[in-house]
Amino acid sequence: MLLRTALPAAVTASLVLVPLPGALAAPSAGAVIAEVYGGGGNSGATLKNDFIELANPTAAAFGLSGYSVQYLPGSPGATSKWGVTALSGSVAPGGRYLVAEAPGAGGTVNLPAADAAGNLALSATTGTIALVAGTDPLTCKTAADCAADPRIVDLVGFGTAVVHEGSASAPGASNTASVARAASLADTDDNAADLQAGAPTPVNTKGESTPGGGDGSGGGPTEPGTVRIHDIQGTTRLSPLAGKTIAGVPGTVTGVRTYGSKGFWMQDPDADTDPATSEGVFVFTGSAAPAVKAGDSVLVTAKVSEYYPNSSGGSQSVTELTSPKVTVVSSGNPVPAPVVLDDANLPAAYTPEAGGASIESLPLQPGTYALDLFESLEGMDVEVRDVPVTQASNEYHELWVDAREQDPRSSRGGVVYLGYDQPNAGRLMVQSLGAAADFPVADVGDRLTGATGGPLDYTSFGGYSVAATRVGGVESGGLEREVTASGLPSELKIGTYNVENLDPGDPDEKFAELASGVVTNLRSPDILALEEIQDDNGPVNDGTVSSDATVAKFVEAIRAAGGPAYDWRSVDPVDGKDGGEPGGNIRQVFLFNPDRVSFTDIPGGDATTAVDVTGTGNHTSLTASPGRIDPSNEAWNRSRKPLVGQFLFHGKPVFVIANHFNSKGGDQGLDSRFQAPNRSSEIQRAKQAAAEQAFVAKLLAADPRAAVVSLGDFNDYQFSPALQTLTQDGVLRDLVNELPESERYSYVYQGNSQVLDHILVSPGLKPQHVHYDVVHINSEFATQASDHDPQVVRIKP
Repeated sequence: MLLRTALPAAVTASLVLVPLPGALAAPSAGAVIAEVYGGGGNSGATLKNDFIELANPTAAAFGLSGYSVQYLPGSPGATSKWGVTALSGSVAPGGRYLVAEAPGAGGTVNLPAADAAGNLALSATTGTIALVAGTDPLTCKTAADCAADPRIVDLVGFGTAVVHEGSASAPGASNTASVARAASLADTDDNAADLQAGAPTPVNTKGESTPGGGDGSGGGPTEPGTVRIHDIQGTTRLSPLAGKTIAGVPGTVTGVRTYGSKGFWMQDPDADTDPATSEGVFVFTGSAAPAVKAGDSVLVTAKVSEYYPNSSGGSQSVTELTSPKVTVVSSGNPVPAPVVLDDANLPAAYTPEAGGASIESLPLQPGTYALDLFESLEGMDVEVRDVPVTQASNEYHELWVDAREQDPRSSRGGVVYLGYDQPNAGRLMVQSLGAAADFPVADVGDRLTGATGGPLDYTSFGGYSVAATRVGGVESGGLEREVTASGLPSELKIGTYNVENLDPGDPDEKFAELASGVVTNLRSPDILALEEIQDDNGPVNDGTVSSDATVAKFVEAIRAAGGPAYDWRSVDPVDGKDGGEPGGNIRQVFLFNPDRVSFTDIPGGDATTAVDVTGTGNHTSLTASPGRIDPSNEAWNRSRKPLVGQFLFHGKPVFVIANHFNSKGGDQGLDSRFQAPNRSSEIQRAKQAAAEQAFVAKLLAADPRAAVVSLGDFNDYQFSPALQTLTQDGVLRDLVNELPESERYSYVYQGNSQVLDHILVSPGLKPQHVHYDVVHINSEFATQASDHDPQVVRIKP
């Protein structure tokens, strides 16, 4: 699930390793120590005080209440102790936090207003700083002991410090030099690699680097300098001027963001002739609301930075101007004409390849690759016109469109994702910069008419996005929720539905909407495999594992909607061992209509006992029903184990496997700076598929004509290694591959209609006796009961 920052009611856009020797256990997941300076007030120093600066490279605020920064001398003796400065407040997403420490006798310049203050007298040349979850002094005095202390969030050793992360301490600190992380804020847990010496650049939460505001309220430059925005942006993804403070950069304000990571976009109306260099840039004002408006002509003095919205996830960077001093020269100026994105200028090829390495240093080729085109327009005003909606609007006032009409269309107006090499180059997210009432509600298949445009931004959850200062109208595509065919009494109807973390505390309306979908749209399957059923108190983490109350409430909702009185079977998991929302203990559950099909109860199934196969031919049976497939296999660590049940329909056994493979968490996105992106989660799903394929193969070895149906949320594509493994040797066939390409999807993500849910059947179920349907009732709509579309198959065993 994506973490987002809540917005004011009137504003509606989203904000949205292996440790080296001596390193801490893992790179910091939240705030990091960005800069350390111990020369304040010393001989030759300009600044009067020592300081420690924190930064937050993530998309969510990092609270500091109860935290501290602590200091240990570089060569601690027996009596050396950690000094402590308590913290409060928080570090905003992408923001900084300044801790002022002890002054020296010299220096001429005060720090900007500090967010916290202490009296630690840091050494200018050697020492260790730790960010600590707590205010009790640390006791460790070696790198190994500190690595074992779970309270340490981040640690920086500089100079010749004994306590450091990785191979060595960060070198070069002095009376006139701090040690600081690169603009990316990369944290590999190796101080020598992650931090470099340079001139001290203290920045507080307001984005101030010297006394006074950084929001455009005054104190800025009076004359334009010699550097222009296209010089800052350069011809690759990284600015050639990163880390430098540039004076008097001119531009016209094109958009203002007053929530989350506040700031404004400006664009140079006098463009150069190089298509690879953007003329726009974002000016980050931190927590201070920018005191500018669209049409203002401004001069900005600021530090050039590269901000990574999701550095650990491989995101692209955004070139920004930080700690700005802004002067408004005039107002009411025309905004530069937008660049229109359409088939005429959007390349079919999506991204250059680098064998999995970074593409950041490659020269941009905007006429060849869509990602390069977007990067060459970063921060500039762009526009799309009369474009199809390919992902419905959501509560964060976002939607996706496709500006390239040649991308492959789904049968209902979306864009289908058909292979790793076909990411669909025209997809763009549109997010509002205005008020809620100004953003449309739209479904897949609708069109945004007229012009929709604004600065081209990049976010951790949407990639390249139009921060819309203007949004066109909506022309309805008339999309309706599908209803599956009734089928024949002689057919066994089996369905699968991911009900998205259902628990008794959810609103009755959610239960009613899900139940209506089961009864009306799925026509009450005889067997229904449910995924993401939570335990009886949902995310409350108190050891509860039973889901009887959850299932009973859902079964009653189905009956109230006119459906059958379903019975059910499941196996409770071991508390906290199956992944998903902490405390929720999600699992799969079988609902079945006892008037149509019977469940064969065979004792012995529990959370940790592996189900097996016994007998042969017509006497083939499970050793436990319901049971779990190979639950002790490491493939299922922190993931749902497959639930298998034996049913009887018209006197014939049917074996059904309900699945929910591990999520795609940790994978690099299609728009990653690493190309091809690393899909690390595929490794576990491939192991899961191998374990299940072996079980099905054993079942079919006992009875080659056995009717086996494996279904659920596999969290992977029809062309993925997991699904290729699952169908190996022909033990199962994936029915989605038998649909037309335009109908192969059950989920919509980042504007791509794609397959995550599958139904697979064994060879004993002949094609003429199998009728498969993905029932599109959720994924394409702004109003959803779940984010997945359910599926049904009708079989004659």
